[in-house]
Amino acid sequence: MEEQKEQLNENIVSMQSKIFLLSIIGEVEGHEALGERAKATRYEHILPSLARAEDDQNIEGMLILLNTVGGDVEAGLAIAEMIASMSKPTVSLVLGGGHSIGVPLAVSADYSFIVPSGTMVIHPVRQNGMFIGVAQSYRNMTKTQDRIVEFVSAHSQISKDRFETLMLDTTMLVKDVGSMLDGREAVREGLINEVGGIAEALERLHIMIRENQRNPENKKQDDCF
Repeated sequence: MEEQKEQLNENIVSMQSKIFLLSIIGEVEGHEALGERAKATRYEHILPSLARAEDDQNIEGMLILLNTVGGDVEAGLAIAEMIASMSKPTVSLVLGGGHSIGVPLAVSADYSFIVPSGTMVIHPVRQNGMFIGVAQSYRNMTKTQDRIVEFVSAHSQISKDRFETLMLDTTMLVKDVGSMLDGREAVREGLINEVGGIAEALERLHIMIRENQRNPENKKQDDCF
């Protein structure tokens, strides 16, 4: 029981300032467990913690730290949707990378930062394991990709057309289709709000918390930022 509790809390920490710190590190693990040596974020641990943070009156906001290579699409989207639906202010900070499904995770917060050396990789949805070569399989992958495009465009300043253009670029990555953006490029494209580090992210979160306290009826003041 103690071991399970320790695992449950390894990605989410309550800070003294009543801010929850959520880390999304390594690969986002889905229904299939990764190897023991893989650094992974397990979504079945994250989702209950997010629900408790939303319900805890002592928690005033959340800071999400990301350094992920991506991972399971369904698991990543589930976490992203949970973050986006929280009533408390949320700020994300991309440190090393916010690749693949890490892109929706980064933009799911109310406000997002990326360090100058951070990178974001945008590419089409891939199929792992056995692929049944029929029209239904293709349509399922297309629908999943559309869900990602819709989510990212709805939670950032990038248009669906521009995001799809970056996703399908054949000129940037040597052995893949897609795009890699550094911190400043991600901001110029409208994916991320601002270039900055931990000090800037925490400062913005505290501003949002104070605004939330002054306007309790309007839990998210997106138009102020």
